Amino acid sequence: MCEVKTRIEALRGEMRKRNMSVYIVPTADFHESEYVNDYFKARRYLTGFTGSAGVAVVTLEEAGLWTDGRYFIQAERQLEGSGITLFKSGMEDVPTVREFVREHLASGTALGFDGRVMNAEAGAFYEALCNEKSAVLSCDEDLVDIIWIDRPAFPANPAFILDERYAGECASDKLARVREKMAEAGADWHVLSSLCDIAWLLNVRGSDITSVPVSLSFVLMNATDCYWYVNPEIFAEIREDAKPIARRFAALLPEGSRDWAPYLKQHGVTLRDYDRIYEDLAALPEDETILLELGKINTKMKVSLPSNMKVVDQSNPEERMRAIKNPVELENIRKAHIKDGIACTKFAYWLKKNVGKMEITEWSAAEYLQQLRAEQPGYVDDSFGTISAYGANAAMMHYSPSKDKKVALNPAKMLLVDSGGHYLEGSTDITRNIVLGEVSEEEKRMYTAVVRGNLNLANARFLYGCCGQNLDILARGPLWDLGVDYRCGTGHGNGYLLNVHEGPNGFRWKIVPERRDSGILEEGMVTTNEPGVYVEGAYGIRIENELICKKGIKNEYGQFMEFETITFAPIDLDALLPEEMTARERKLLNTYHKKVYEVISPYLNEEECQWLASETREI
Repeated sequence: MCEVKTRIEALRGEMRKRNMSVYIVPTADFHESEYVNDYFKARRYLTGFTGSAGVAVVTLEEAGLWTDGRYFIQAERQLEGSGITLFKSGMEDVPTVREFVREHLASGTALGFDGRVMNAEAGAFYEALCNEKSAVLSCDEDLVDIIWIDRPAFPANPAFILDERYAGECASDKLARVREKMAEAGADWHVLSSLCDIAWLLNVRGSDITSVPVSLSFVLMNATDCYWYVNPEIFAEIREDAKPIARRFAALLPEGSRDWAPYLKQHGVTLRDYDRIYEDLAALPEDETILLELGKINTKMKVSLPSNMKVVDQSNPEERMRAIKNPVELENIRKAHIKDGIACTKFAYWLKKNVGKMEITEWSAAEYLQQLRAEQPGYVDDSFGTISAYGANAAMMHYSPSKDKKVALNPAKMLLVDSGGHYLEGSTDITRNIVLGEVSEEEKRMYTAVVRGNLNLANARFLYGCCGQNLDILARGPLWDLGVDYRCGTGHGNGYLLNVHEGPNGFRWKIVPERRDSGILEEGMVTTNEPGVYVEGAYGIRIENELICKKGIKNEYGQFMEFETITFAPIDLDALLPEEMTARERKLLNTYHKKVYEVISPYLNEEECQWLASETREI
């Protein structure tokens, strides 16, 4: 904590030189990515908090960290003794970041942040606030960079072309579809900063962010031209010291996956230097219109635009397009989930067989699961860092096991494992609680409620036009009946060999304005189904499967929709209370388990098959 205090004071020294009363450090790169490369972990460096979401605000007297319910317990532990106050976002009587800044910004001083890591919508708010309070907005410097002496190198890692056998649609056709949306919006130009949108649009994958196979870049396009702003080093030969994901891509993809010149020419894409985007935005014609999403571009991009240029602020059309998976992607995704189910089932068998008989820790268990995934053909990488949390550690939603701080697994309690894999055929996200021994009656009751919620949501039938808010109660209902809730959404969209979290589809019970993920559930969308319970100091429970939305019956009432569950791994029966389930719910679980056995057993040895038969027995 001494280091954190020293860094905060060093930042304040830079603030005093510039007459700043407030400086904001969000969790972001230049592209508003959810997960960021080590170079961009300025908030982590400054505060010591390692969660993937949060905002730090430093004044000359105070420092605060805002994060959401997934990280409350973790943040309390990591900030202890730092002098930084934890503000629990969304909780009653807790000011928002903007409210705090409004209160602490002094007239005649400056409000500072790096305009490249603050989205344009937030930047506009702070600009208006400065005008209101007779303050100066200073967004052209990265003050953390000045004090961060040993900052990691800026990312520039190998990129690859994703073959149409996996993408299901060529880049030219995707560009044409986007241009149709531009025309509908009356836009002459369209600028993209969001990395997953760019990767989807151009059918490229990279290795600049851990577990998110993208390359840092921008796209600017009009009706005829497409410019891709990227660091040329991503096209260099793959060295022996390249990241494992880059080496796996190189080994798995066809030879032509790095023939860039003919590929880019074929699809009408022109390369430009990464940093030139700001210059080119400034040179656009003032009398034309640009389509963009203010929440997805950075403030420097917005202020670079000609002052009189008309801006159409809409959700990037690419987001909805990539959320609705095409038939090739869907068929591939089903294959990926079978591979993943094999690995997860073998893992559960190994763990339950060996716990108490050999040394197994949270870390070594996660390593073994990764090894099982890596044995599957087409495996590229884990889709996020595995959450392997034993006992009370599972109460932290995004807990990370430590290699150095060994937490041994014993034949008691439960291990929560939230994990996933990237395969050429798609990405997966699955959570299971594996019962290792005796658990309390309270845990069994909560576990049963979570399983019931998962089953009820997975088997919903609903009219077309519903969004995640309409259905979330199906998952939370059994828990709400017990007066219990969980401080996160019930589910999120999942990318195709991209970020494991994507919109606009999702399940949550309330509108979150900054997240545009309350869209209509469309056929072809893939969404996670993951209710849970988290009790600080005691336990954490989550059961997660993935669902494909598809059309059901159509009659005089309209088009009904339903879900296809594509995750196949046993749900541990050892903590289940069947008597607290309805007859329908028991039947649904039995049907699911029958499918799990049918799908997974052909890939297991005889002993594993016998075990799986018992784990998927009827209740």
